[in-house]
Order: sequence, then C-alpha cells, then structure tokens
Amino acid sequence: MFGLSLLVSGLAWWLGLYLLARDPRKPLLWFAGAGMIGYSAAVVVPHPVLLGVPALAWTGAILLLSRPELIRWWLVALPLIFVASWWVPWIVLVPLAVSTVLAIRKRVYFSLVGVMFGLSAAAFLLQLLPDAVTLPMIGFDLVVFGVLVAVTDAVEEGEAIRADMLRSLVIAGFTAVLFGSQVVLFGGPDLLAYTTVAAAIAVQVLANPLAAVVDRLAVPAVAAERAELRDAAESLPRRRALVTEDEAEFARLTRKALSHYGDLGKLVASPLIALTDEAPPLDRAAQLKRMLFVSIQRLKPADGDFGTSDEWRYYNALYFYYVKGIRPYSVRTKREDLDAEDRRALQWFVTQVPERTLHNWQNAAARLVAADLMAGVGSA
Repeated sequence: MFGLSLLVSGLAWWLGLYLLARDPRKPLLWFAGAGMIGYSAAVVVPHPVLLGVPALAWTGAILLLSRPELIRWWLVALPLIFVASWWVPWIVLVPLAVSTVLAIRKRVYFSLVGVMFGLSAAAFLLQLLPDAVTLPMIGFDLVVFGVLVAVTDAVEEGEAIRADMLRSLVIAGFTAVLFGSQVVLFGGPDLLAYTTVAAAIAVQVLANPLAAVVDRLAVPAVAAERAELRDAAESLPRRRALVTEDEAEFARLTRKALSHYGDLGKLVASPLIALTDEAPPLDRAAQLKRMLFVSIQRLKPADGDFGTSDEWRYYNALYFYYVKGIRPYSVRTKREDLDAEDRRALQWFVTQVPERTLHNWQNAAARLVAADLMAGVGSA
C-alpha cells in the first residue's frame, strides 16, 4: 500500500508542478496545478479538507474553461467554502457539481471527468468505500483532468505536448526513483520517502525557473541571455508542424506569435518557424520576428509617423503594443521611459480605446499579418 501511495502521490505532484511550470501567468494552469498538488498531499495525509482542495481548484478550472465570466464570483466564494469544508467536508462537491453541469455544452470531456471525480470524492468523503480504493480512483480522475488541461493549453498555444510531457515525466521519474529508493531500501521513515521524492521531482520540473532566480542573484549581467537560451531549449520539444492550408489556424498561430514578439525563446516553439531558413533555433526565431515586423510595417499608413484615424488603428494596435512593448492598461507602464511618440500613443489608448476594442483590433490586424505571411509563402 505504501508503494502505491508513494507512486500516486509522486505522479500527482509531478503533474501539478508541470502544469504550473508551463506558464505561471495562466490562472487555468494554477487552478489545475493546485488541484494536483492538493491531491498529492491528501494521499500522504488522507484528510477530507485536503481532498477538498482539488475539488475547489477543479471547479475554478472548469469555470475558466466554460464560463469565465463567473470566475470572479468563484474567487469570492472560494475561501468561504474552504472554511466551511472543515465542518461539512462534502460541501466542496456542490460547486463542483454546478460547474460540471454548466460546462456540459462547451467542455463535454471535462464534464465527464468532473462526474467521475465527483463520484470518487463523494465515496471518500462519505466513507462509502475504503480509502485504499477511493484515493487511487480519485488519482486516476485527476491525472486525466490534468492531461486534458495540458493538452488544452498546448492547443491554445499552437504547441505539441506529447514529447514535452513525456520528457518531463521520464526525467522526474528517474530522479525520484534514484533518490527515493535509497530512503526506502535503507528503512527510512515513510514521511522522509515522500518528501525526498517530492523534492527530487520539484528540482527537475522547476529547474528552469530555479536557474532563472539563481542567475538574477549571481550573474545579473547575463541573466536575460541565459534565460533566453533556456527557454529556447525548453521550447524545442513543443514545436509542431505547420499546416498552411487552414487559413483560420494560420491566423491564430500568427496571433500567438505576435503575443510572443519580444521573446525569442517562446518564438522558437512557434510552428511559423517553418517559414524561416534553416539555421540555429534562436537565429530562426530572430528571422520570424523580423518577418512579423515587416508585415506590421506594411499596415502603416503613408501619412506621417503617428495617427489616430481608422486607417491607423490596426498598425497602432500591433506596433505600439508588441513592437514597442507599451501596455496601456497596466499600472507598471513607466511613462518616463517613453519618447514623445510613445507617450502620445499611450495617451490615445488610455483615453480613446477600450481594452476590449484593442483586443478586437489586434485579432483583425493579426489576420492581415497572417495573409501577408501566406502571400510570402505562395510566392516563395
């Protein structure tokens, strides 16, 4: 039983960290990762409150996928329900059931797995079956859910997932076995085995962000360059083949590449790399960045350097936001670092362009850039 618990806990811990490490800025990955990590802890200490963590986190993830407009209400209710679960553990299943029903039309697969998880969690919380049966059942449901979230995120990013996930699992598994087996073979306490396996997995899965922190402290002068190289190496297994026949997908990939315009490490994973000449990965990413810049410049009207008329909106939406890096709705934007033209653009965005309108303009402009890139492919 201990061996199975150690395996299940380690697998859930790895998948939770893997989801968090994919992109710490995405709430969906945070919710899904927190659920996996909470389950990993529940395997070690099978307490109803700990098992409530994946149920609550899963609810948030399903709402983000199907009804994102409700997520703010869920964040308000989350701490209240968590506190209430100390006295009434099964209460965490109520919002999970509601979110699962709401997701049926938009996210059928997540709804089905939600039903499976809800039944397993109910069996555990209500003590309908032995813990030795219900905990592995819950673990299976959560792993399926975690993989679905990873696949969903990869599709959204235009990336491949299988090679990257398998690579991470193999390295983390090898390290966990290497160090965890020593504790088990020499008769160490169970808790030490759990923590050793968890630490070994964390060091491998979080190697990139940990290295970034160390670089900023030890070698700040080259920290950015080292981060770019690490991101490029991490991105290579995520690159998938480019299909140019699907215009809508090509436009979506162009939009995603534009969002990574200032990050060569991220551009390495873009399928649009196939449009560049054979070269080392970062050189090809730089080529792709140049291609995007040229296409953006073709959107610029001929009359002057900056304007606010309708013919300027697509160019402004891409050039100032991605090329110049101006974030008009962010409090971290520093006006003193901007030149006169950038300040004019920032003022115009803030006072005249709603955030949703800018997003729509960027989508439309991305389709024009995609068409320009496709024209280049056709003439090559």
